[in-house]
Amino acid sequence: MLGMWRGRRKLLVASLALLFIPALTWLYLSVGSFQVKPLPLSPLEAQSSMAVGRRGEQKSLELRVRAVEEENHALRRDLSRTPRSSPARHPNSDHHGNQTRNHSEEGTGDNEGQKSAAVVGNRSDCVQQPMVDKCETIHVAIVCAGYNASRDVVTLVKSVLFHRRNPLHFHFITDSIAQQILSSLFHTWMVPAVKVDFYDADELKSEVSWIPNKHYSGIYGLMKLVLTKTLPSDLQRVIVLDTDITFATDIAELWAVFHKFKGQQVLGLVENQSDWYLGNLWKNHRPWPALGRGFNTGVILLLLDRLRKLRWEQMWRLTAERELMSMLSTSLADQDIFNAVIKQNPFLIHQLPCFWNVQLSDHTRSEKCYKDVSDLKVIHWNSPKKLRVKNKHVEFFRNLYLTFLEYDGNLLRRELFGCPSEADHNSENLQKTLSQLDEDDPCYEFRRERFTVHRTHLYFLHYEYEPSTDNTDVTLVAQLSMDRYCSSIQQSFLYNTKRQPNKCLCSQE
Repeated sequence: MLGMWRGRRKLLVASLALLFIPALTWLYLSVGSFQVKPLPLSPLEAQSSMAVGRRGEQKSLELRVRAVEEENHALRRDLSRTPRSSPARHPNSDHHGNQTRNHSEEGTGDNEGQKSAAVVGNRSDCVQQPMVDKCETIHVAIVCAGYNASRDVVTLVKSVLFHRRNPLHFHFITDSIAQQILSSLFHTWMVPAVKVDFYDADELKSEVSWIPNKHYSGIYGLMKLVLTKTLPSDLQRVIVLDTDITFATDIAELWAVFHKFKGQQVLGLVENQSDWYLGNLWKNHRPWPALGRGFNTGVILLLLDRLRKLRWEQMWRLTAERELMSMLSTSLADQDIFNAVIKQNPFLIHQLPCFWNVQLSDHTRSEKCYKDVSDLKVIHWNSPKKLRVKNKHVEFFRNLYLTFLEYDGNLLRRELFGCPSEADHNSENLQKTLSQLDEDDPCYEFRRERFTVHRTHLYFLHYEYEPSTDNTDVTLVAQLSMDRYCSSIQQSFLYNTKRQPNKCLCSQE
């Protein structure tokens, strides 16, 4: 009996086991499909888990970087197959390329902007930069009036001609004195691929004479305001320069900056390199309104066609009339009015890098500019003292200026390679005659001088001629430096009058 009971109990246990094993298996699988919140890990377990996570993130980042690199390589292959002159296929890369150049040259972007520009630059390396065509004419406008200005502008012109590789068209706004001097100078200079036009400043005086001006340039310092009305209506862009400028590079580089203008930008200017417009130079100093430090107008890029559409004449007049009600007069001539207009309309300005106008004024802070950049493009003697300005680096800049002051302008009579220019029969005949001379002739230099046409600079010093009524006028022709010329005049005066002169008759102004 007892054996029979034990047998039945074993059978019951086996049956229950067979029933519960599948049920337990199903329950285990069902629970495994749900998300169970893990228990807090020990420090060692947490560190190992974080390491595994970081390795996963790093691997994911590496995969993304590889994907971007492959995309860049593919883009470069496409660009290499596409003509470089056609930006239509990749408009985005061309747009970002301009942003990259603006950040790198002007230094106006923050660190994040520069980083993003560097990344974008990888996509625009193969896009052709906007350049000046080989034979494109560069237009330059200069206001020049009087004897002193006509002397200064020659040094500026020589520095431009020395570096240039493009045809030039000078537009001079002059009085009668400067026009007579400069027209004779360029006529005898005979420089190829250079055209000169003159505009009578006396006809423009009424446009700006109503503006009280305390600047030493006088009324002529205001005439850059009316260039949109003065210059030809079909002229679209022009570089405007003061006479106290010296170029240290090809002016075509500055002309190429026009391609960087965006939107409604119509004025290209360098920031003023002094605290003048901040109003802290002395007590009660009250300058005209300006955007930050303001901008210097010694070098200006003007988009004339857009300025005319914006009704520039009305814009600057209204601004000047309003500010003069409280300011009473300008202190820095046209520069005050330009800055007041920009203050109200910041969208007009395209800021140029500082090296396009290194200013050597009395209170200059330009040292920061020429310490931060590798080369300087334009030197501006924007002080009444000019070369006598006090600056610890003035010797360097003075030597650059004197290089062009003493440079023989006749050496600039060189043809531009591959650029057709109007034939100058006088120049052609002169070159033909000189080529026929025998260079082995001991008198070659003397024979050459017989035919060489030298540059003629009339009235190098202030001169007012009144003909003598008794026909006793005496003309002295000499080829001397200015210091020796003064010495010879003094000796001649002493010899003829037998008395000590009161002053040097040819003191240079």
